[in-house]
Order: sequence, then structure tokens, then C-alpha cells
Amino acid sequence: MSEENSIEEIFFRYLKHYSYNPEDLDYHLLDKHLENLQALARIGHSGISVFDISKISIVYYSPNYGALLGYNRADFEAQGQKFFDEKIHPADKLHLSQHGITSLKLFDNFSIDEKKNHKLVNEYRMLNAGNRYVRLIEQHQVLELDKSGQLWLMLSLVDISPDQEECNGIKSQLLNFRTGNIIPVEPVQKTQLELTKRELEILHLVKKGLLSKEISDRLSISIHTVNTHRQRVLEKLGAGNSMEAVIFASKFGLVN
Repeated sequence: MSEENSIEEIFFRYLKHYSYNPEDLDYHLLDKHLENLQALARIGHSGISVFDISKISIVYYSPNYGALLGYNRADFEAQGQKFFDEKIHPADKLHLSQHGITSLKLFDNFSIDEKKNHKLVNEYRMLNAGNRYVRLIEQHQVLELDKSGQLWLMLSLVDISPDQEECNGIKSQLLNFRTGNIIPVEPVQKTQLELTKRELEILHLVKKGLLSKEISDRLSISIHTVNTHRQRVLEKLGAGNSMEAVIFASKFGLVN
């Protein structure tokens, strides 16, 4: 598995940590938003999309989405999200996934008002219909939260960036559009994964091949405590099993 694919997988696994009650998701709200968004798309030039975190998929593309890059709707209608994902510059795609994890963690720690007042602004490169990379600027903001205050529907507005001279790398920042305050978004670092010293210690022993009983004896703690720490590590890293946790942690430099 390449680094790009593994980081992207961690990002999508992180999305799965959100838990929704289907009865609390009122899709009539989405229908009302779409009426306004379709009108906005007709008079504006921005590409508009809506991402549904509960479905982990884009549920709306404006008819003009892709026209900025010279694509016809028929080019991406069948593939949708996958079509555009494959057009992102590979290096930028890796960093967008890294920044995406960081941004979600920041949003998760915001109050409801802060979630509604912030937008994530990304600049990155995408291949146009002429087979040339063009720099885009994309703004993500909350369209709807669920009843518990979790992120649910996210609105995206895409435009050609006025900065085409420096066509290298990506820029990401969280903007509070009420106050103008900006939070730079950096790639996920080991401190942002929030593994405790004990969790790192246990993960290192797991990598060495020790079983829970052996770890228990080595650290003089109960097997129950070992297994509790192991479960928390899986949750924090979005891993399905201990081997995946070791692989993901190794990518982030958490274990040697």
C-alpha cells in the first residue's frame, strides 16, 4: 500500500468514527438547500458540491461543476467523486488527506457556534481537460449539523485560484468568517493523533509481536488494561486491527 493510499484510508476511516441516528437526519433540509444552491450555480461561476458525512459521499454536484477545468458533465456524471479525486495532483492529494484529518479534529473540538462560523479553505492542483495542472481554491463549510451537533452536511465552493504563479503544494487554513481569525492547518503530526505515552508503549510492544498477556507481564498491568489501551489505539488511528494500527502508526513516525 502506497503512502498516499494509506493516508487517504486513514482519513476515510476517521470519517467512520461519526455515529448517526438515521431518524435524526432530516433530508428535507437538504432538499431546501439544493433549491438555493441550484439557483446560485445558475448565476455564479463556482463549482458547488455537498458532502454527506453520514454516507461518506458527495450527494450533489452543481451542473457547472467541472466546467472550470473544461470538463463536460458527461465526463464525470458516471464516476462523480472518483473522477475528480483521480485528477488531483498526487502530492496534493496526500497532503489534503493529512490536512483533512487535522481539520476534522479541530472541528470536533469546536462549539456548535464555532462549527457554523468556520470554513476550511484549501488551495491545490487539479488536472484540467487540457491535461495541465491548474490551481484551485476550495472552501468547505457546515451546511447542516445533526441533532447532537456533529458535522453532517458540508458545502464546498470551488473556483480557479487567482494565484497560478506558484503552482506548487497546497495551502490549508481554517477561517472564522465572523471574526476574521485564521488557524493554519498543518499535516497530521504524532501529537495530533493524541496517543498517550502508555498507548505508544503498548503499540511498540505489539509491533515486536508480544501478546496481551506478555505485555501485561512486561508492564506489570492487568490484561484488561492492556486490551483497553489497545482498543483505544485502534479507535484513535481508525484501524481495524492491531496490524493496521502498527502500519498506520509507522507511517506517522509513532513507532520505529
